[in-house]
Amino acid sequence: MSHPLQNRVTPFGEIVMVSARGTMMGNRGGCLHDAAQRLGRRRWTSRRWICCRLSFKGWHRNVMTPGRYTELFFLDEATALAAGHRPCALCRRADYRSFQAVWRRSGLPGADRADAMDRLLHAERTDLRDKSVRPGDLPNGAMVAQGEAAYLVNNSRLYRWSHQGYTAAPDDGGSPPWRLLTVQAMVTILASGYTPGIHQSGN
Repeated sequence: MSHPLQNRVTPFGEIVMVSARGTMMGNRGGCLHDAAQRLGRRRWTSRRWICCRLSFKGWHRNVMTPGRYTELFFLDEATALAAGHRPCALCRRADYRSFQAVWRRSGLPGADRADAMDRLLHAERTDLRDKSVRPGDLPNGAMVAQGEAAYLVNNSRLYRWSHQGYTAAPDDGGSPPWRLLTVQAMVTILASGYTPGIHQSGN
């Protein structure tokens, strides 16, 4: 059995080593690992952070091949959006087009082309995020945190996130302060009608 690799992404945007598998894949523009499949100090190589399907047209990749882009894995799309990854324009074409359409009507600055969207998203996800929010004011699919715990907002309830899935929070009202995890542009996209993929345990 192969050992876990440091390629699982949390809603905080961190890349960690766990054995649990995700339901979606993605990358941050290039190679972050060395020949021994270990991450270096970099956590991205470009502004193009994307979220992909696990399989596409029968293509097969050996994960963390030396010199190739670093495959990253997410519990679900809500996790990817929180970390600042948008839908891939190749393997998730329909989702990408939907994301573009929502971007156009959301009032976000910049064009709905990939480079312009990535520029705004990158500026937000690399900025320090310390915004206090009320979960009840957020759209489905957004994520918040208390301390080191992340929570999904869905159908007026809170679900605690883990790499294995979600568990319903005992008190969905919570106690302040709640810190916003999902980058603001993604919150706007969600509030404007984009429906993210959410792991079955969060419904």
